[in-house]
Amino acid sequence: MRSLVLAAVAAAGLAFAAQAEERLVIEVADKGSVEIELFDDVAPLHAERLRTLAREGAYDGVAFHRVIEGFMAQTGDVEHGTREAYAAGRAGTGGSDLPDLPAEFSDVSFERGVVGMARSQDPDSANSQFFIMFASAPHLDGQYTAVGRVVDGMDVVDSLARGAGPSGAVRDPDYMESVRVE
Repeated sequence: MRSLVLAAVAAAGLAFAAQAEERLVIEVADKGSVEIELFDDVAPLHAERLRTLAREGAYDGVAFHRVIEGFMAQTGDVEHGTREAYAAGRAGTGGSDLPDLPAEFSDVSFERGVVGMARSQDPDSANSQFFIMFASAPHLDGQYTAVGRVVDGMDVVDSLARGAGPSGAVRDPDYMESVRVE
């Protein structure tokens, strides 16, 4: 009986370790942290991409370049999202050196706190950029890949500098100081 209990505890520990692996922690400079649970069961390729780029440090120092009040905050341009590239006016136009991903559309609704993958007009063009929803946007359902959900730190997302105009381009953006896998 004791060996069954120990086996169950060990299995629970492995399950806990696997769950912990599914989270990203974003430290936003001067604001706090945002914890995101990744949807490995819904968008495994996209979740792994976010983990890969986080482990490489690719997201460190990248701006929230597009923030639209009542809609979403976008970041993740690892090519042009750093302070230097942002100052040159290129933010939001790049990705990573990894190939684009095929769409992993699901029935997850784009509601407050859901994290989606940004893309161009081509559904199979998501790469490194992602966005966090401020509010529900059902017109995105089934059109973009939902890759996770904020489980802690939505107040930090709410405090991000907002952009101007319909594009939501932010003049003086907040930055992801670091992004790590936990």
